[in-house]
Amino acid sequence: MIEIYADGACSGNPGPGGWGVLLRVNEIETELCGGEPATTNNRMELLAVIHALQSFPEPMEAHVYTDSQYVQKGISEWIHSWKRRGWKTAGRDPVKNEDLWRRLDALAARHVLEWHWVKGHAGHPENERADALARAGLEQARRTGHRSGSAADSPPYDRLF
Repeated sequence: MIEIYADGACSGNPGPGGWGVLLRVNEIETELCGGEPATTNNRMELLAVIHALQSFPEPMEAHVYTDSQYVQKGISEWIHSWKRRGWKTAGRDPVKNEDLWRRLDALAARHVLEWHWVKGHAGHPENERADALARAGLEQARRTGHRSGSAADSPPYDRLF
């Protein structure tokens, strides 16, 4: 079974941000992280899951764990209505982060995913590790002032494990 633990972090909102992922395939674990110098927390939460799913070029089954209700409810519930309304909210406003929601939707469609929400900063070991990775990505983005961990930087799973 594949387990994905994803988290995002931001210092200021907007501000420098980071994303982190712990991937577990059977008992083998791999960590990914990256960041951007100017972003929002929600974008980092989305990018964490996007980078995780991009790591698997072949269809797979996985459990995805996030402490972001925005991500968990967005992909499980809200996205269906957004798409029916032409990427508009119930109030007819444009969906925020539409570019990332579209990417996540396309990636999720390739896989069989079960989405789980976990309470953040509550001692969940894997979530705490994903949070630490996100903070490392944030610090890297803050230090360098450049985006790190781009899609091209995420190797496919067969090179991760």
